[in-house]
Amino acid sequence: MTEPEEPEGPVPFQTFILKVANRCNIDCDYCFVFNSKDQAARRLPARMDLAVARAAARRIGEHASAHRLRTIHVVLHGGEPLLVGVGHMAGLLEAVREEAPTGTRVLFELQTNGTLLSGAWLDLFERYEVAVGVSLDGPPPANDRHRLTHTGRSSAASAVRGIELLRSRPHLFAGLLAVVDLANDPVEVHDYLAAFEPPVIDFGLPHATHDDPPHRSDPSVPEYGLWMSRVYDAWLARPEYRHSVRMLEDIVALSSGVRGSVETLGLAPPTSVVIESDGSIEAVDTLRSVEEGATWLGLDVLRHSVDEALSHPKLLHRQHGKEALAEQCRACPLVDVCGGGYLPHRFSEAQGYRNPSVYCADLEYLIRHVQGSLRQHGWNPCAQAASSP
Repeated sequence: MTEPEEPEGPVPFQTFILKVANRCNIDCDYCFVFNSKDQAARRLPARMDLAVARAAARRIGEHASAHRLRTIHVVLHGGEPLLVGVGHMAGLLEAVREEAPTGTRVLFELQTNGTLLSGAWLDLFERYEVAVGVSLDGPPPANDRHRLTHTGRSSAASAVRGIELLRSRPHLFAGLLAVVDLANDPVEVHDYLAAFEPPVIDFGLPHATHDDPPHRSDPSVPEYGLWMSRVYDAWLARPEYRHSVRMLEDIVALSSGVRGSVETLGLAPPTSVVIESDGSIEAVDTLRSVEEGATWLGLDVLRHSVDEALSHPKLLHRQHGKEALAEQCRACPLVDVCGGGYLPHRFSEAQGYRNPSVYCADLEYLIRHVQGSLRQHGWNPCAQAASSP
């Protein structure tokens, strides 16, 4: 397979995750923001003040201008971002739009649990061209294993109502996000989500570390890899499906020497950074699942530029590619595809991030399953990669 080109300098950030809300109206037990080792979000402002948003927008604009970025992604996140209210959200969006440099296109995205979506929200998203993704883990029994309200009630019906409302304006529908649970049937989950006709289905592995490994009924079996392989087979078996399954499409792309689209696979340097509701500039927020303070950089938009985060010691792994991986990973023939696994999933107190992913065996099984399927259809992924420029 072709070696990815090493960047000449730090790759600029292109995705800015704004934590516009730090509260949520449901209580997912796997939430890396509120139910993990780092509880800092509970001490942060419930919503991002407009003054902070304007400062963040100026810093984002400076970064885009300095690096001549033609396109940037601004992701509105939480908590549950819709808790900030329609009027306040309009002010946040306008602040970012006003500070974007001429020649830079801003693509707004928002991730929500869908329960608060309304016509007023969709009107706002129309005005600012906000693409909306909704989190849903599958049919109600599957979804309600983890995604209950604070009073222990189902959130499924409210989420489905929001998705159906969003489907009335399909150009705003970015897709669905589901967390894998081995207790749920993978084909049933996939086909249920596919019935909403999303453009994309994202499946995420539960956040886990070597010190706090993922649940398995048999540790000797790559159960998560088997689960996602069944999703792959179900997705491939129905030619009428038009949606993307991002993890699977990335495996196909990376197997062919083409860079993928997510930070959980491959060796391309991550390009996202988080701005918290108080203006703190932080590392990717899924690191909250690792340990207290894992995301903390000591930077904020009132006093520091976004560029200062590019060379922060905690983010040096962005620049080192294979050199940041465990020896076992560097020697693995699949490293260009799996990239050593997602950063939080490599962590242990003893070795930091220089470990194989806790999902190493699962990723190997899934990648080999996908590549085997491609070969059965007459395509050799490695030959494709060798011919890539």
